[in-house]
Amino acid sequence: MQTCSKCNASSPDTALACVNCQADLKEYSLTAVALKKMQANPRVKAVRVSVAHDACPHCYELLNTYPKDAVPPLPHLGCSHENGCRCFYEPVLAETAIVGKVVK
Repeated sequence: MQTCSKCNASSPDTALACVNCQADLKEYSLTAVALKKMQANPRVKAVRVSVAHDACPHCYELLNTYPKDAVPPLPHLGCSHENGCRCFYEPVLAETAIVGKVVK
């Protein structure tokens, strides 16, 4: 399921537009909005696609870390899990602050 960032309605993975407000889900799904924020953040050096522990084989193919400009779109259209694609993006930070220290 995809969640619309404009109206918070849930739409099927295959939907291109929100079932409630008709927003373009390629641009306004929560996942798409999160990816845009990661790509715009200078501290994020790459984006990791993570999958659920019981993900389908198609989703496991996406399990990887990608350059910010080469991240595959989610939900994965080849997903065959009964609950739909449950992949998500995680930022890979260039540096992390730990109690007053910067770790690179």
